Amino acid sequence: MKPVTVIGFLGSTLDAAKFGPSRWNKWRPTVSICMQEDLRVDRFVLVHGSYHSRLADQVMQDIRDVSPETEIVPQQMDFDDAWDFEEVYGKLLDFARGFPFDPDAQDYLIHITTGTHVAQICLFLLTEARYLPGKLLQTQPRRGQAQPVGSWTTIDLDLSRYDSIATRFAEASAESTSFLKSGIETRNAGFNRMIEEIEQVAVRSRAPILLMGPTGAGKSQLARKVYELKKLRHQVSGPFVEVNCATLKGDSAMSALFGHRKGAFTGAVADRPGLLKSADRGLLFLDEIGELGLDEQAMILRAIEEGRFLPVGADSEARSEFQLIAGTNRNLMDEVVAGNFREDLFARLNLWTFTLPGLAERREDIEPNLDYELERFAEREGSRVTFNKEARERYLAYAEGPAARWQGNFRDLAASVTRMATLCPGGRIDTQAVAFETERLARLWSGDKGAPSALAGLLDEDQLAAIDPFDRVQLDYVVQVCRQSTNLSEAGRTLFAVSRELRSSKNDADRLRKYLAKFNLDWAAVTVAP
Repeated sequence: MKPVTVIGFLGSTLDAAKFGPSRWNKWRPTVSICMQEDLRVDRFVLVHGSYHSRLADQVMQDIRDVSPETEIVPQQMDFDDAWDFEEVYGKLLDFARGFPFDPDAQDYLIHITTGTHVAQICLFLLTEARYLPGKLLQTQPRRGQAQPVGSWTTIDLDLSRYDSIATRFAEASAESTSFLKSGIETRNAGFNRMIEEIEQVAVRSRAPILLMGPTGAGKSQLARKVYELKKLRHQVSGPFVEVNCATLKGDSAMSALFGHRKGAFTGAVADRPGLLKSADRGLLFLDEIGELGLDEQAMILRAIEEGRFLPVGADSEARSEFQLIAGTNRNLMDEVVAGNFREDLFARLNLWTFTLPGLAERREDIEPNLDYELERFAEREGSRVTFNKEARERYLAYAEGPAARWQGNFRDLAASVTRMATLCPGGRIDTQAVAFETERLARLWSGDKGAPSALAGLLDEDQLAAIDPFDRVQLDYVVQVCRQSTNLSEAGRTLFAVSRELRSSKNDADRLRKYLAKFNLDWAAVTVAP
């Protein structure tokens, strides 16, 4: 067995006793350690203040009496304020750094029963961080017994040694990663590994995080989820502040980011705190950070490193402590080479860099995200919509196949689901709706960004501009159904297949005729070949 060294504070209250035989009837934690039959203490490093020297001498003598083989090493350590966390931690850290630890040759026990609560916390933290390379030692009296020995137990902070704790830790970590993915059971192995790493960084570090990837890959949503996770862990108390740097141009960029004082420039009629100040104690997400000018980049760097910045027109600096997440769809290294992005800021952001893949690179994740978007639609609109089996299979075959380009990534998918769900008032997406939607996506990705093909040539630009976007999408669908039907009644039956069953009168042709008339259209007009 290795020799055992105990390190602990003298207990100014618990270790104190009247000098005389009666003191041996009292449990004194420091002395009791050396009275244990199943614990051999080869060396005891006793930390105490100079103002408790007399008590320390008495306790050390009692240890020699009960355990002559124990070497006692007094360690004097004075505090101006024993309840000042910064002072106590700093002096204990200096002690730990200067102590000649040799874990290969000795075992160390860190006694945390004595000392102020602040000292106990500091000993715990230093042991957890391995500045004190040992186990925690706790002692306590035996209940109902007036005897000095008491009992002892150790705590090994290596949680991997405890199966049940390790299992719960793994479950908590899995819950956090699922939270970051909005509960979506993603299947892409590379993406899942990246999210696991982001989860560890998010809960263990306040360093900036850089999220790279194409527009629509989910950078903004992930940043918000990181914030929500940190807030659940009580690691941030301020708000989530999201800034699209592409919208910050010219002189207004400085004011928006860093705030201004009243009268700083024409139009500054009142003080403005700025977005960095608004994010104090919270999380600041700078999306498209590559769009910022070089001057703004310099001030952002100082704010990250020092937590200080100068508002426009101010004489004194403002302070803000925030967690930064930056997003970009640019290659910032290329921007540095081109002189468009500061090298020192990139170096500061590049500690934790994660590249989010586009949807086309994660086709196996389309199906779980499809279900997620349907749930979002139900929550947003208060109406649950589902696919029939064949329609779902056809949509996934197209969406997961090479023809689907997903240029807008998850934004394209969300829009696609919203369109299909909106145009199926019966709550069921069928194969015809899928066919219309896949045709629409193909047109979109082919570069046809004008009016939908069903309305092109049917309505002019002024007429289209007068129709709400929601109605425009619905009208486009109605026109397509009309052109694929042989007459007005057949088109009406297709469009009103569900709701017609709830009516006693089923004049679908008249219902469709009235709908088209709202837009000054009739059957003859909409069925003319475009």
